[in-house]
Amino acid sequence: MPRGAVLSAANKQLDHVYFPESGVTSIVTVGETGKRTEVGLFGREGMSGSSLVLGTDRTPLETFVQIGGGTAHRIGRAAFVSAVARSPSLQALFGTFAQCLATQISYTASSNANQNVEGRLARWLLMCHDRVDGSEVNLTHEFLSVMLAVRRATVTDTLKLIEADGAISTGRGSISVLDRGRLEATAGEAYGAPEAEYRRLIAR
Repeated sequence: MPRGAVLSAANKQLDHVYFPESGVTSIVTVGETGKRTEVGLFGREGMSGSSLVLGTDRTPLETFVQIGGGTAHRIGRAAFVSAVARSPSLQALFGTFAQCLATQISYTASSNANQNVEGRLARWLLMCHDRVDGSEVNLTHEFLSVMLAVRRATVTDTLKLIEADGAISTGRGSISVLDRGRLEATAGEAYGAPEAEYRRLIAR
C-alpha cells in the first residue's frame, strides 16, 4: 500500500475491495481539469468499494492511499459481492460502515461551508491522527492542499498558525501532534460527531 496507490479510479468498474491494516486512504472528487478535493478518508476501521454494498460497481469518486507504507487485505469484486449476498451479517456490517462514511462526508461538506482554513485543517489532522500509530502524521503540503482544496502557500501559513498555538510541530513531510485538546478546540463542532457515530454503530 504505497503512498499514491489508486485503489479505485473514478467512473471505472471496481476490481477489488481493500481492507487496510494501517495507513490512511483518501476519497476525492476529480474535476474535469484533474483537480482533486478530499471529501472523506478511512484507515484500518474501514474499506474501499462500499458502493458495492449499495448495489453499484463504480463511483465518480477516486480512492487512493494518502499515508502509505502499510498493508491491506484484498478481495476481488465478484467474490466480495457473492460473500455479501450469502451473509446477512456482512450486509449489515458493511452497510453500517457506508452509513458512517456518509456521515463523515456530510460533516466535511459542513466544515467546508462554515469553517475557516485553520478549523478545516485541524479537523483533517485529527482524523488522520486517529488512524495512525503514534503522534506523527506523514503528510506533505501538497496532500494537505488536496485535502483542503487550497493553495500550498495557504497550507504553509495555516500550519504556522496552528504550530504557534502549540498544537503541532512540523517537519519535512511530517506533522507531530503535540496537543489534541488544542486541535479539537480549533476544529470545533466539525470534528467528533462522525467519530461518535462510528463508535455507536460499529466500535461497541
